[in-house]
Amino acid sequence: MTEPANSERILREQYKDASKLNARARLHAEFSTNKYGWMRWVFDQIDLPERCRILELGCGPGWLWKENLRRIPAGWDITLSDFSPGILAEAKAALADAVRAFSFEVVDAQAIPFDDEAFDAVIANHMLYHVPDLDTALVEIRRVLSPGGRLYATTNGTGHMKELRDLVRPLAPDLPFIQDPLPNLFGLENGADKLRQFFCDVARLRYEDALEVPKTEPLVAYAVSVRGAKEAFPDAKVIELRRLIDKRIASEGVLHVTKSAGLFVATRADGRGRRP
Repeated sequence: MTEPANSERILREQYKDASKLNARARLHAEFSTNKYGWMRWVFDQIDLPERCRILELGCGPGWLWKENLRRIPAGWDITLSDFSPGILAEAKAALADAVRAFSFEVVDAQAIPFDDEAFDAVIANHMLYHVPDLDTALVEIRRVLSPGGRLYATTNGTGHMKELRDLVRPLAPDLPFIQDPLPNLFGLENGADKLRQFFCDVARLRYEDALEVPKTEPLVAYAVSVRGAKEAFPDAKVIELRRLIDKRIASEGVLHVTKSAGLFVATRADGRGRRP
């Protein structure tokens, strides 16, 4: 039987450190058509008072804060968390020279170790689709938010990376990247319905972008970094994938890859975190 795509074992292997995340981030950083920048855009959407308490779940290597250091109000009390101690250590190192202080905690989003109403905002940047029990995580997020507090949750849409998935499919049809794309679990198309079960005033914002990639190797590096790729891509299949991408780029000049990403803003309603 195929192991669930977001099983704890697979997640811990995938995110024991940031190496696989970095391989995917490099592709977007170098070849995205929208030059404004994803992390800058996400920060733009965080509308909070000058003094507030913020928890980021699944902070990764701290990219959101590293890229926006000069824009962070002095009165923001920020706790960065991740379920991976290795990745959290990388975030701590990346922000070690920051003039402001951050707190760092290893946290499972399904059992957040903070008091009720401890935060004015929770940020979940491309991570809710990894949580094995999403409903439990959303209950926990609602619990630690103050009344009127906001969840900022980013994710992808079902068309994200479609052209690369189409190239990978004949070589590794059982790869979770093909069989069970993460946006099916929590994505731009279904995320609002899920969030409305726990929050009110759910808004969806899209970030318009695409990839135009004239090189083969960054695409191959992305493909072999996804969940399950270690087992799905022996050397012979990597060579074949490289040949397929080479052929497309030789024919078209670049490989155009669809990107579909955005952010939900959801509000905790009353003092019990329930909708009115």
